[in-house]
Amino acid sequence: MIHLSFDLPEPASSWRTTWDGARQDDPADIAEVDLRYKYFGVNVEMVVDDVEIISKSRFVTLVDLALSLRGAADRISRGEDAAFGFTESEEVIRLRQVDGHISVSSSKKPGDASVTREELLEKVSEFLQSAHARLVEEIPGLGENPVVRRIT
Repeated sequence: MIHLSFDLPEPASSWRTTWDGARQDDPADIAEVDLRYKYFGVNVEMVVDDVEIISKSRFVTLVDLALSLRGAADRISRGEDAAFGFTESEEVIRLRQVDGHISVSSSKKPGDASVTREELLEKVSEFLQSAHARLVEEIPGLGENPVVRRIT
């Protein structure tokens, strides 16, 4: 079983400014580097087989995570191993193909967990759809941004 989700920061959080700042630009023209590393901080959580891979208290930028997950899912779909990381962090989440399952581990935490390939791909797809929908809901002009469109 896999749980993969994100939450927007509380209104009083300094991370909320990463959402507010994007409203000052033309959303369709925000550059990829800004979308990935400057805007849209969220709390993210990933739990696989009751093993916490990414802590819910962790803040990451949503577009960077979504695009990284998109790339990892593409590699897993092709039968390859994959990995993804986080902005300004040495941590890497590894996804390895093992006997029809995907072994999931963090470079910063002990242990690993296993999930079926199908379930991993399904949950990543749901996460990507949710991320895209929330971005466009919060800032409608992002629907015209070519980088944001790559999320789904």
